[in-house]
Amino acid sequence: MGRIFEKRKHRIFARNAKLSKLFTRIGKEISMAVKAGGPNPEANLRLRMAIQNAKGMNMPKDNIERAIKKASGEGEADYHETTYEGYAQGGVAVFVDAATNNQNRTVGNVRSYFSKCDANLGTSGSLLHVFERKAEFVVEAEGLGDRDPDEFEMEVIDGGADDVVRDEGTFYIYTPFQSFGKMQQHLDKLGVEYKSAELKRFPLTTVPVDLETAKQVMKLVDLLEDDDDVNAVFHNMDLSDEVAAALEQD
Repeated sequence: MGRIFEKRKHRIFARNAKLSKLFTRIGKEISMAVKAGGPNPEANLRLRMAIQNAKGMNMPKDNIERAIKKASGEGEADYHETTYEGYAQGGVAVFVDAATNNQNRTVGNVRSYFSKCDANLGTSGSLLHVFERKAEFVVEAEGLGDRDPDEFEMEVIDGGADDVVRDEGTFYIYTPFQSFGKMQQHLDKLGVEYKSAELKRFPLTTVPVDLETAKQVMKLVDLLEDDDDVNAVFHNMDLSDEVAAALEQD
């Protein structure tokens, strides 16, 4: 995997949307977790992770408790996780993770975004050779307590991490997606509080692009990220420092 998170790539590969969108997404995660394993976070690892992610996003405690209570009640809509895959300008691969209570609405919206941006929506599984799915745990320095940072890095590697990246006091810990629960339990055992824990998709191959192509691809990414049913959007653009800087200034 290597040092996959240079600062510019960390900012570009999967960008966070507005706070309200993040709260909507985490609310769906809580709902799906409760539906799958019940409302008790002590017995439901997925719910505990969702709650921790909500706290990491500074979601108010009342909002978290309300989302759990709502998901536990009768008549609450069932959300289903789904993915969409396709190619944008310049042969750039675009992978979309979504959660929806209306498949027809979501696929119709996603298809329209691809069409507006002269991109092609492909079939499920068409990008399996382009992206790999990994778990990412984010731990801030204050979450270590009195533990030595170097010692912590060795402990998580011993616990199954295949890469650990430090960036100004923040640790990004990566494991195969199959080891997600194992690392979550390992961090709990160490008494380390993580800021967030997610499954993300990282490109195995990348496509160099110029600024104009990058802008066209990011137009599609923006449309997708603005959709309430979309949780995350990933692409495999290889952005030079100059192109990345120009995108951020645009």
